[in-house]
This record gives sequence, C-alpha cells and structure tokens, in this order.
Amino acid sequence: MSKKKKQNDLEQQILDLLETYPDTFVPQDLLAGVLYMTAPRERKRFHKLLMSMAERKKIKMNGSGQIRRLAAEAPGAPVIEPDHDTDALPAGVFEGRMDVNRHGVGFVKVEGHEEDIRIPRKKMHTALPGDKVRLKIIGRDYGRLEGAVSEVRERSGRLMVGTMVRTKGVCYIEPDEGIADTEFFIQPEKTMDAQNGDKVTFKLLEWAHPKALPQAEIVQVLGKAGTHEATMLSILAENQIQGNFPKAVEDYADAIPLEIPQSEIDRRTDLRKERIFTIDPVDAKDFDDALSIVVKEEGNVELGVHIADVTYYLRQNTILDKEANERGTSVYLVDRVIPMLPEKLSNGVCSLRPDEDKLTYSCFMEISPKGKVLSYRIEETVIRSVQRFTYEQVQEVIDGKTHWLEEDIRQLHVLSKMLTAKRFKEGSVDLDTPEPRFKLDAAGKPLEVIVKERLDAHRLVEECMLMANKTVAVHVETLRESGPRKGKDSYPFFYRVHDKPNVDKLLNIAENVRPLGLQFQITGDTVNPKQINQLLADIKGHPLQNTIQELILRSMAKAVYSPKNIGHFGLGFKHYAHFTSPIRRYPDVIVHRLLKDYAQNKPGYRYPELEDQGLHCSEREKMASTAERESVKQKQVEYLSERIGEVFEGVITGVIEKGLFVQLKAIYCDGMVPVRTMDDDYYVYDEQRHLLLGRRRGRKYQLGDVVTVKVIETNLASRTVDLQLVSSSSHQDVKKDKQRRKS
Repeated sequence: MSKKKKQNDLEQQILDLLETYPDTFVPQDLLAGVLYMTAPRERKRFHKLLMSMAERKKIKMNGSGQIRRLAAEAPGAPVIEPDHDTDALPAGVFEGRMDVNRHGVGFVKVEGHEEDIRIPRKKMHTALPGDKVRLKIIGRDYGRLEGAVSEVRERSGRLMVGTMVRTKGVCYIEPDEGIADTEFFIQPEKTMDAQNGDKVTFKLLEWAHPKALPQAEIVQVLGKAGTHEATMLSILAENQIQGNFPKAVEDYADAIPLEIPQSEIDRRTDLRKERIFTIDPVDAKDFDDALSIVVKEEGNVELGVHIADVTYYLRQNTILDKEANERGTSVYLVDRVIPMLPEKLSNGVCSLRPDEDKLTYSCFMEISPKGKVLSYRIEETVIRSVQRFTYEQVQEVIDGKTHWLEEDIRQLHVLSKMLTAKRFKEGSVDLDTPEPRFKLDAAGKPLEVIVKERLDAHRLVEECMLMANKTVAVHVETLRESGPRKGKDSYPFFYRVHDKPNVDKLLNIAENVRPLGLQFQITGDTVNPKQINQLLADIKGHPLQNTIQELILRSMAKAVYSPKNIGHFGLGFKHYAHFTSPIRRYPDVIVHRLLKDYAQNKPGYRYPELEDQGLHCSEREKMASTAERESVKQKQVEYLSERIGEVFEGVITGVIEKGLFVQLKAIYCDGMVPVRTMDDDYYVYDEQRHLLLGRRRGRKYQLGDVVTVKVIETNLASRTVDLQLVSSSSHQDVKKDKQRRKS
C-alpha cells in the first residue's frame, strides 16, 4: 500500500471517529489511543496529519489542541439492530450473552457447546458485559474454542463502574477491570458534577463502531475512588444491585399498618400461647423463622417450623412486589445488608420479634425416632415468640447451661443430630467451608479477620429448615399424585434443584490428590455421593481440606430454581424447595403463594412463568453471591495491604507454570507466589505431577505443602495479593542437597 493511500485511510478513520461527536472537541490522546497510534514515530505522524487537516478545514483545533470535525456528514447506520429471536442464524454463526472476566476476555455460552466460547480482547467488537452477541468460531487456543464477535444484537443496559477523569476540559471514564478495553467519553452536561478521581456508575449511550469512542452518561457518583463507601457501592453496582429503594416503594411500605386485623387472627390457627422461639445471628434483625417442638407419648416428636407470612403483606403485582421480584434476594456484604424488602417489612412488620403478635405460615411434622416423617400439616398461623436466641446462646444451652427453654433446645439438638446422620447416610454431601468475618473500624478499615466457627446450634437450625423445605416439596408431589387435578403438568411448583457433578472435573480432583496419598475412586459416567463423602472424610484435618472442598464445590453444577424437578444432588433429596426465608428470598415468596393457592384449589403460577422466574431468581442469586464474595476479598486485601512485609503460614492450594497459589491459614485468604520471585533455583512446571521442580537442587513445591510466606504487594483494584516464599515443609530431594554441600 502506498504512503499516500495509508495517509488517506488514516484521515478517513479520524473523520469517521469525529463523526460520532459532531459538537464536541475530542482530546488528541484519546483519538490516538483508539487508532493504536502509540509509538513516538506514529504519534508524530498523527499530529502532523491533524495539523494538515486543520489547515484544509477538515477539522477545527482549539487552544488546547483538541479537535472536532467541521463538515460532518450524516452518520452511518448504527451497529445494533433490533433483536429478532425468530431470525435464522447463518451457517457458522452463534448467538449468546457476553460475560467478561477481570482481564477483559469475553466468554459466551452458546447452544450446542458444553463449554463457553472464549473471545479475545481484540475480537470483542463493541460488546459489553451482558450484551447479546453474534459470533463466529475462529479457532482453538489450548484446546478451547475461540470466537470473534461479528455483531451486537442487543445491549444489556447494565450499569457499569469506573473512575471519572477530567483533563484539559475533557471528561471521560476509565472503566473498572472486566468492562471494556477503552475509555468512555462523557459530555459535560452528563457528568452529574462528578469530579476528577470520583468513582461513578454509568451507562452506555452509543458505541457505533469498534474504532469509535463510546459515549456514556453518569448515573450515580459513589465517592472518591479508594474510600470504603465508594468501594462497597462499586461492588454492588458491578453486580447490578441497587442499595436504596425508590421513594414510591418506601412510601407504599410505610403505609402498611402494624396492627393485625382481628378478623385475620380469627381465621388462622392461633399459636400465641405455645413455646415458640427464634435462633439467629447476634446482629440479625430480620427474624423470618421460628421453632417449636413437642414430644409425643409414643416417642415421636412434632417439629414446628414457623415462617414469616410475607405474602400477606406482599400483594402480587403491586409496586412493592415488583421491586422485591426485581431484587430477587437480600445481599450480605461485610459491612451492610441490602434487603430485598424495605426495612418497615424486613425488620419490622414481618420480622418474628419476641413478644409481638406475628402472622406466620407453619409446617408441622411428626417425626419418628428414626427420622421418618409420619404425618405433616401446613397451616396459616399467628404466633408470639417467647424468646430471641442467638446461636451462641443456644450453644451454651446445648453445652449444659440452664435456661427455662433448655428441654426444648436439647430435644431439638437430639433431633438434629439424628437427622444429620440420616441425611449423610442416605447420600447428602458433607460440604462445610469456612467463612471469614471482619472487625471493622468506623471508617470501614478491617482491624481483624475472624473465621466463623461452625456450632452445633447452626446445624440444629439448618436441619429443621431442611426438613420443612423438603416436606412442602413432597406435599406438592402428593397433590400431583392424588389431588383433584391430574396430569404431569398439574400443580406446577418452584423447586430448588441441584444437578449431578461434572465427572471430568472430579477426575481432575482425583488426579490432584493422588500424589498426596489420597484415593478418590470414580468409575463410569456417574459419581456416587458416598464416594465424595469418603474423600471428605479422608481429608479431615489435612492442610488441603478447605481447598479440596472448594474444588468439589466447583465441580458441581450450581443449585438453581426451576419448575422442572431433577432433585437436589448435594442434599440427596428427590424433592426440595425454598420455603423458610421469604423475607430475604423471592423464590420462597413464590412457594408460599403456590402452597396457599393449592390449599384453596386455585390455579397459581403457570409453568412457563415459573421457568422465567427460575432464570431470573437464579441470576439474581448469582449476582448477590458474587458481590458478597468480592466484598470479603476486598477486605482481605485491604487487611494485608497494611501488613506488607509481614509473615504468614499458608498451604499451597494450586500450582501453575506462573507460580504457586497459597491460602493463608489465619485469614482464609488466597495469594500468589510468582515463580519469578523464587530465585533460589530455576523452577519448571511438571504438569503431570502438578508441581514446580527446581532443576539444580531438586526442590519440589506441590499441593498440600505448608509454607511460610511474606506479603510483598497488594492490588486493591484487582483484589490480588503477591507473596514471597520464606520457608516450606515441602518434600525435598535431600540427597542432592547433601551432595552439593559436601562438594
């Protein structure tokens, strides 16, 4: 291509880009970056061309050197076309939703492919997280299919997070990692007065072409980047979670009366004189479940699980219901709760506070000494809790402390131990991973990391809730078999389902633990829960216990909501639903409505509606879990940022060519030892044995080795920690070392 032709092409690209901003002066640096004119010689040529274009009246340049097009032609057709689901896809073209990791690499799940298709950063077109895209397969990278986006079919409309930059009168946003590999241009009137360095949420207005600058507008100013409040709000926004309720929703909630009408009490089963109590975390305010237990003469017990009757107040299709449905779940960050329902309901009207009359939906189960449910009933009730217990207080009673309700607590403890043993015997997987908690100062700075202790009191409540959730799902199955309406599609229900694990991933775990002397036998195309439980029993007390539990969790499909009942593999239940937490989970609200409708022989949600709700509620749960996990990681990294140079004991939880992943024991936080810092030898990665091996001394680092590491660097933006080895108890080639010393 001739020099003149290249010059003309570049000039046309500049004019095309400026076409997007007909009334705005654009900084030269931004334009040069978009056109990849970054080398000094290229920048010189670029500037020379701009001066020439200004002289020829193609562009106008202001005193700051910023430019805009003078004679703008009508813009071309936009890239985004209307979404037509009925359009037939051309041969070799696939469609799906874009997901983007922190490194800006895209992943699209498409029909007909088990694995997501990887989209390199330079092949993303103008796609952003959540967009519906069309793509073509371009090859494979390390065995994984790679694609290139050919068209953005539908924008997700998601909020994005970034940092405001104001320079020389120009405003733009540097997006957070995992959004896009470009800045977003902001017109001055769309900045909401955000200042330089402010963390903001923003939404896309237009992005017509990959080489155009995307235009956006700011939705909310979160605060100065790096502050505790801005960081927590950013984590929420990244996951499309809104902290505050719209005023109209708050007003609706505030108008709900506190007093229960006598007519409503009269039509319910009155349990206000029964011994019913709640057990919750010490800092909880939304008490949505209560317990009672009665020992029968024949040795059976009647377990009562009493759940806040949220649906009495949350009328379907009201503004309050639509907001709760959109949120889908409450979100629990390290320093705050973002509730699904306004505080008037979550902490007030619906919360089963002691010594207050409350409307409930109760499941009574008569259970034999061997754990069999002999009979049950599900009733609308009214209760008056006689005691608000914390888990720690219940544990003290279990351990022998006297209390006027001690007999009830100890009966529940005996029952829960029996139910736990029965559940594991029948195929429930025993996965229990530690949860870090934080002590924060007034500014949100982490002062201490505490790994939450698992108490018998936690298991007591958990087993009672599991029994109620299982029983209501069995109840609907009974209706389907013997009720007045027949057919497989009668009595559609909203199940909590959990598919079988990925066998290939479990085989990979087996390969990883074999060098540690642990046998994980998997035969055929399916896995037996007993095999998983045997491995979990074998690793009890092993340094890698938490890591292997995490690997097993990742090998499993995510539990989701669906009207199609495939059972719950992790629990070993054929029928299971979420019934016990309607204050904080919308699926439980749906389950309550269905149960009430079927009790009156009325139709409830239709099957297709439940399919849509299943997808929505599962997605909202996933976003909430990600936000919760990211807030924990953020505080762990902040904690270690104040401890650069300090030494911790850890265990190697992963080995790759680039280095070692180490989990710090004291705070359950992961960091990486880059291989470049391991300067005592030249280390090579042994892929088959999953270890790093020193060529000269023969020193090995592998899964399960206990190491002492020093914190050398943290990155709050990416929430990563770099470590350096101090010493280890890894398996050494002692002979080689001795011979070296002798010589």
